[in-house]
Amino acid sequence: MTRYPDDADRAVLADLAARGVDMSESLLIEFHVAAPDDTSARNIANAMLQAGYDAHVEYDEGEPDYEPGFDDPNEFGPSWTVYADIRMIPAYTEIIRIQYNFDLLARPFGGKSDGWGVLLEGDNQS
Repeated sequence: MTRYPDDADRAVLADLAARGVDMSESLLIEFHVAAPDDTSARNIANAMLQAGYDAHVEYDEGEPDYEPGFDDPNEFGPSWTVYADIRMIPAYTEIIRIQYNFDLLARPFGGKSDGWGVLLEGDNQS
C-alpha cells in the first residue's frame, strides 16, 4: 500500500485506496476554493480560468436556522465556493501542488484552497 504524509490529504487518499480505488488510474477530482463574497469568488474563478483551469462559482445560502452572531458563520452561514474539476491520477504531490496554486490565485481576493474530493460511483463524496 502507498504511504502518504500524515495530513488530511493523506487521509482522503488512504481512504480511497482502502475502498479499493485503483490509485494508478485517473479520477475526476473536484477542488474547492473558499471565497468571502460573490465578487471575490468571480475574480478567483476568472484567475483560475486564465491559468487554464475549468472553474465555476457556486453560492450556498447556508443552514436555514443559521443565526448570525450565535452560529459559526464559516460552518453554517452563507458561502461562496469556486470549484475546479481536474481529471488526474490521485498523486499526493500533484494534489498539494494544485492546492498551492489555487491558494496563490485566490489570496489576492481573500480566498483560499479549501480541500478536494472525488465522487465515487454509488457513493457520497469522499
